[in-house]
Amino acid sequence: MRELSGKVAVVTGAASGIGRALALRFAAEDMTLMLADVDHDGLARTAAMAGEAGEAGVLTQITDVSDAAAVRHLANRCFGELRAVHVLCNNAGVFQGGHMWTRDEEDFSWLLGVNVWGVLHAVHEFVPRMIEQDAEGHIVNTVSAAGLFAAPGTGGYAVTKYAALAASLALARDLAATGSKLRVTALCPGAVKTRIGESERVRPAGPFTRPTQDELDSREAVSRAAEQGVEPSEIADLVVKAIHDERFLVLTDPSHADRLRRQAEGLLGGDLPDYQ
Repeated sequence: MRELSGKVAVVTGAASGIGRALALRFAAEDMTLMLADVDHDGLARTAAMAGEAGEAGVLTQITDVSDAAAVRHLANRCFGELRAVHVLCNNAGVFQGGHMWTRDEEDFSWLLGVNVWGVLHAVHEFVPRMIEQDAEGHIVNTVSAAGLFAAPGTGGYAVTKYAALAASLALARDLAATGSKLRVTALCPGAVKTRIGESERVRPAGPFTRPTQDELDSREAVSRAAEQGVEPSEIADLVVKAIHDERFLVLTDPSHADRLRRQAEGLLGGDLPDYQ
């Protein structure tokens, strides 16, 4: 998909981080935007910044992607008011760390709801109508390096991100098998300067549970890594290039390619992968 100017892009998780960077990058390409998030203030700020970065229109919608009805409403509004969607970025995501055995049902439900069901709801609501457009289009799923490497202390998060990668692969295969003009990118960022380690700030209210020490340690480690990570704008540039080049897998850390090779070799030998 070479030409983005004049097209429509939808970005979930647009209130900050990678989502905000994507919005600004697409605005600079003169794309019309529909931005979604649960963070009202952050979303408004992104919309204002995008309005300054480009001349096309910017719409916003408060959307909890774990809610099928909310995603359906978002899609209905997109196709009703904007008449088309050419780029769909399923970027909304949340993090919670800790050992696999310390995460309870509510933890997994929250992670799965946003990180997996958020993608599946969007595929169900947007993709059929994007196919009907019979035009070039692209779906970008923000997966994470955690969808490639299940590091210690990332149990629940890694489960959801491996699922998001599988969903991306299956979607891309299905679209190719049916001759669709739509393409898919699985974005697997490493450390990025975002607030992913502070995801609890957007978790829906529920019974208070004191964080376990392993959870706090993991949260701190992720936040430290994010501080040293790449700028979100660099990720947005890679996404635009992937859309132009119709690239499926996008790695943001050069070392990850070698880690993937070593992981594959270890698994084929029946060994537990060593990520060091």
